[in-house]
Amino acid sequence: MSVAAESETPAGPALSRFEFVALVAFLMALNAAAIDVVIPALSTIGDAFDIGGSNERQFVITAYVLGFGGAQIIYGPLTDRYGRRPVLFAGLLIYIVGALAAIWSPTFGALLGARLVQGIGAASTRVVATALIRDRFEGAAMASAMSLVMMVFMIMPIVAPNIGALVLAFGDWHGLGLAMALVGIAALIWSVVRLPETLDPADRRPLTGKRVAEAFRIVVTNRQAACFTGAMAAFFGILFAFINQAEQIFTVTYGKGAGFTLYFSLVAVFMAGSSFANSRLAGRFGIRRLSQGALLAFMLLGGLHLVLAIAYGGATPFPLFLVMFILSMCCFGFVPPNLNALAMQPMGHVAGVASAVLGAAQTLVGGILGALVAYLYDGTLIPLLAGFLGLSALSLALIAVAERGRMFRPDV
Repeated sequence: MSVAAESETPAGPALSRFEFVALVAFLMALNAAAIDVVIPALSTIGDAFDIGGSNERQFVITAYVLGFGGAQIIYGPLTDRYGRRPVLFAGLLIYIVGALAAIWSPTFGALLGARLVQGIGAASTRVVATALIRDRFEGAAMASAMSLVMMVFMIMPIVAPNIGALVLAFGDWHGLGLAMALVGIAALIWSVVRLPETLDPADRRPLTGKRVAEAFRIVVTNRQAACFTGAMAAFFGILFAFINQAEQIFTVTYGKGAGFTLYFSLVAVFMAGSSFANSRLAGRFGIRRLSQGALLAFMLLGGLHLVLAIAYGGATPFPLFLVMFILSMCCFGFVPPNLNALAMQPMGHVAGVASAVLGAAQTLVGGILGALVAYLYDGTLIPLLAGFLGLSALSLALIAVAERGRMFRPDV
C-alpha cells in the first residue's frame, strides 16, 4: 500500500477518504449510467432505425459492454507504466467523443460503433478505479471501500433509467448522448483537479512485451485471482442478462409500459442497500462468508423462482415476481465487492494488470454470457431464471476451486 510522490499529486488539500471514495464511485457510476440510461430508449431506437427484431435492440447495450470489457486489457499495463491519472484522462476523452458521436449516428451500425468507442473509453475508469482502491486499501478495508463504490454503482439503475425517460419526455434518444457526454466532462474536470497519483514510482513496470506478459502470467496463474475472477464473470453475467432483458420483461411479459423504470428502480434500491450493508458487515463477518453465503442464497432463490415460473406457465404473477426478484437482488451487493477484494488481494505488485484482467473477464465474459441468456427471451421468465441458476452455480463452483473446497471459512 503506497502513495506516489508529492510532485505527482494535484495542487490543493489532499483528498479525504470520503472524497476519494466519492470520486472513484463517480467514475464507476459513469459506466452504469451509460448502460442504464438507454434502457427506456431501446424501443425508440429500434423504431428510429427500423430494427425489426426486438431482441436486436439489445445490441445497443452489448456493443458498449464489449468495448468496455475488451479494452481493459490494454489499459492495465498502461496504468502500471504511466500511472493512474494520464490513462484515466485519455479514456474519459475517448468516452466523451463516443457519446457525442452517437448523437449524429446515421445508421444503426454507426450507433453501435459509437457505443463501442464509448465503451472503450469507459474501460479506463474501471481499471483505474479498481487500481486506485487497491493502492490505498487491503482486505476488509478494501472490500468496505469497494462496497461503498458499488453502492453508488447500484444507485445508477435507480437514477439513470428515469433520467433517460425524462430526456425522452422532452426530446428523443439523441439527447441521451449529450447527457452522457456532460457526465464524462464532469468526471474529467473533477479528476484533473483533485485526483492524486496513487502509483508509487517504485512500482512502475516497464512497458515491454516481456514484462507485460510476465504480469499477465502472474495474474492468470494465481489460483485465487483466476478463480475468483472467473466467479465474478459468471455472476456479472446474471446482471447483464437482467439489464438486457429488463425492458422486455416489464413491458412485454408484464405489460407495465413506459413506467417500468419505477419498478426497475425499486429493484436497484435493494441492490444498493445490500452493497451498503456489506460495507458495514465485511469487517465483522468476513468477506468470504458474506460472499459465499449470499451467492448460495441467490442460487437457491433462483431455483425456487424458476420452479414457480414453470408452475405458472412461464411467468409468476407480477407481485410474486417483484418479491422474488427483490429478494434475489438483495444478495447481489454481498458478492461482487467481496470477490473483487479476494481476487485483488495477492495482486498488489501488479494491480493495474490485475485490475484489467479482472475487469475484462467480469465485463467481457459476463457481458457475452448475459447477452446470450437475454437473447433467448421468449416472452417468459424461464430463459432468464434458468440462466440465473446456471451462472450462479458456475460462480459457486469456481469459488470452491479457489478455496480448495474449504467454503465459509474465516478470512485469513
